[in-house]
Amino acid sequence: MYFDLSALPGRNAYKLMTSTIVPRPIAWVVSQDDQGRNNAAPFSFFGAMSGDPPIVCLGVGSRADGPKDTGANLQAGAGFVINMVSSALLRHMNVTAIDFAPGIDELQAAGLAIAASHKVAPPRIADSPVSMECRVRQLVDVAAHRRIVVAEILAIHVRDDAVLDAQRCYIDTPRLDLVGRMHGGGWYSIQDNLMELPRLTEAAWRDGGPSGN
Repeated sequence: MYFDLSALPGRNAYKLMTSTIVPRPIAWVVSQDDQGRNNAAPFSFFGAMSGDPPIVCLGVGSRADGPKDTGANLQAGAGFVINMVSSALLRHMNVTAIDFAPGIDELQAAGLAIAASHKVAPPRIADSPVSMECRVRQLVDVAAHRRIVVAEILAIHVRDDAVLDAQRCYIDTPRLDLVGRMHGGGWYSIQDNLMELPRLTEAAWRDGGPSGN
């Protein structure tokens, strides 16, 4: 089936993308408003764009009556924290996805403990297996209701039991037990069926085809 996105309403383009670009990592963002009040919200339009420099991007939408709290908080130069979501924290994350009124602390509403960050003002979620302290480098307005946030990772916290070798920065990724966003209103993927497929050299491919055997 061929879909011409230029001929579709934006909502339908969104449905096609979120049903086929899966699983998507979840950026559980903690930010602060100009009064220092905490806000937490999950975003699955999120990805790593560069390792050196360490850059991530978020897609942040708006409400009908104006920007969402996170969008208002993430101005140029603002600090914030991206927390990754483990299966143990999935239901807590779901609470923070509620469209609360501005000024409500979603961290408190979800019963989440926080820990101080080192390089930015907003705290991190203490039980998140991975937290990234970030600073906004650039804001790209792609539509009146949609903004791309380009941010630099300043520091990363990884739960101690998932660090295999701190000197070499080797991480036991499966132990993090991270979840990914899937399709529809409430589907997620759990890391319970992983497969390793070593990268091929050209010589191995020529000898054995796609399997290298």
